[in-house]
Amino acid sequence: MATSAQDSSDWLGLSGRVAVVTGGGGGIGRATAISFAGAGASVAILDRDQEGLAKTRSELRAMGADAVAAPCDTSDAASVAAAAEAVEKSLGPCSILVNTAAILRAGGLDTLSLAEWNTTLAVNLTGYFLCAQAFGVQMRKLGRGSLVHVASVAGSNAQGFSGAYSVSKAGVVMLSRQLASEWGPHGIRSNVVSPGLVVTPMSQAFYDTPGVTERRTAVVPMRRIGAPQDMADAILFLASDRASYVNGDEIVVDGGFTRTIMNLVPRPGHGS
Repeated sequence: MATSAQDSSDWLGLSGRVAVVTGGGGGIGRATAISFAGAGASVAILDRDQEGLAKTRSELRAMGADAVAAPCDTSDAASVAAAAEAVEKSLGPCSILVNTAAILRAGGLDTLSLAEWNTTLAVNLTGYFLCAQAFGVQMRKLGRGSLVHVASVAGSNAQGFSGAYSVSKAGVVMLSRQLASEWGPHGIRSNVVSPGLVVTPMSQAFYDTPGVTERRTAVVPMRRIGAPQDMADAILFLASDRASYVNGDEIVVDGGFTRTIMNLVPRPGHGS
């Protein structure tokens, strides 16, 4: 009897694919890279954090994965081009790109310096564009590809002292939609995963503040803070053949947090 797709050990269809993960030195990027390796993909990790890259590469190789680590400043076109060339030479053409590299420069827009604004947009938005261009060339050679960009619920929900971060993440969502529209005819899909509250190296300082974890947990219907693996699971789905007709979309992974705004509205007779 024929084995159904659901019974296959490669249900996601990722075995043998070449996946590139920016920001692979830690957080969501590391969890995603390790998950791709577990699904049988060859993995290239890009990051300017060389210590983080080395740690992720060590974990990948301990799994027996075919992996490459490339130091890369994703906001620099020459650095991205060099990384793309190195990946193709080592692993073959990329068919999956996951953009996770990001920075946060907290502060109000009234005091945010132009340098900090430009730096945030360069990494969080322009870097995604540069990587999409560089690895998109390889996808066109294959006649197929999947782009997954990590944005944030902050991209659709304004928040105080977010600086340019929220603006950059809103830009990522529209960049993805534009790529989906332009590159769909070439067999290349583009989608977004938008995390809610999640503990990563970038957000760790918030959660180290006494009481913050408890207060934040209380406003999430699932009553827990997200983990990098929660995001990686959604990313792998979008990258996989199981999402072959999903294009230009956004999956919000926030435990229901952004769907609870009406809980803030006083309702007489229904509690405080």
